[in-house]
Amino acid sequence: MKQDIFTAGSDTTATTVEWMLADLLNHPDCLQKLRAELDAVVGRSRVVGEPDVAQMPYLQAVLKETLRLRPPAVFAQREAIEPIHVRGYTIPVKTSVFFNIFSIGRDAAYWEEPLEFRPERFMPGGAGEAVDPKGQHMQLMPFGSGRRACPGMGLAMQAVPAFLAALVQCFDWEVPNPPLDMEEEAGLVTARKQPLVLLPTQRLHPLPLP
Repeated sequence: MKQDIFTAGSDTTATTVEWMLADLLNHPDCLQKLRAELDAVVGRSRVVGEPDVAQMPYLQAVLKETLRLRPPAVFAQREAIEPIHVRGYTIPVKTSVFFNIFSIGRDAAYWEEPLEFRPERFMPGGAGEAVDPKGQHMQLMPFGSGRRACPGMGLAMQAVPAFLAALVQCFDWEVPNPPLDMEEEAGLVTARKQPLVLLPTQRLHPLPLP
């Protein structure tokens, strides 16, 4: 049990941060928007932290877009406790039901240009402005939904964007062998098929460590 909790909390967090940084490097305009927000909200005299996340809507939009395109968990599993009727089919009691979270986030019925990385869709005026990733909207369920939703959801929504923001704020990142490979590895976690190898250069001088 302890191993499951540790693995679920560390592997998915690291994977999401990798995807966020990789997508930003593939979209320099998005990276510059995030850096402009960081400079305006946090400045350069201290390192961004979790309390700053609530004041950074573009950072939150980058997280939501990453969770939409590459949710940490590919599937959510539930068991029917009573017969369920869906589109002419009956799902019997005790049947295991799997929800394809990965495909739901890329469904063209809900998302315009679903394969494109566009954090702006979650900004004010965007089509996804009112969509929340905490399980209240069926078109975006990276943590599942209901009483069996991921218990680490609250922590992830704070820690993951703060971690990514610190990497973007403090360092410039170079891709040594472009273009950046964005293929996913097959598995229960949406991991990168190829390791993310980058060259960091210190952006803030001196680095404002506490």
